[in-house]
Amino acid sequence: MKIKFIAIAIVSTLIFISCGDGKKKDKNPVENVKEEVQADPIKEEVVTTTSEKIDLTAPTLDNKGIGPVKSVTLEAIDEKLVEKGKELYKTNCTACHKLKKRYIGPALKGVTDRRSPEWIMNMILNADEMLANDPVAKALISEYNAPMAQQQISKEEARAILEYFRTKK
Repeated sequence: MKIKFIAIAIVSTLIFISCGDGKKKDKNPVENVKEEVQADPIKEEVVTTTSEKIDLTAPTLDNKGIGPVKSVTLEAIDEKLVEKGKELYKTNCTACHKLKKRYIGPALKGVTDRRSPEWIMNMILNADEMLANDPVAKALISEYNAPMAQQQISKEEARAILEYFRTKK
């Protein structure tokens, strides 16, 4: 009987210890929530394997990425394309991305202000090669520890998703 009690006490203690994150908690949980809501979800510099620091919040509009998209001409927003992109985003992207907050992947609101249209489309179409060879994509994988899944999306569908992102600034 004593052995069972000791075993249960040890297991309970281990479970209790593993539930905490080892950090002191502030006494006022409301302030913690305010800080989380106000914090920009992507503000850290990430050190890549080449010891090069990349600020993920800084625009890299000159980087076109690696893949089939070499040039994108943006004109007035095409509402039909936006609707198609919105549906494709819901179907293919929302498992890992949210628009306004960090999730498994980065928040995508304002992505067109941070990345070139070509980079965005190449990341959608050619994620594996981008994650292996593009410095910004490498920094993202280092930050999020979750590679972007290949979605088997066509170039036209990627363009529709880009058009949807253009409306989310």
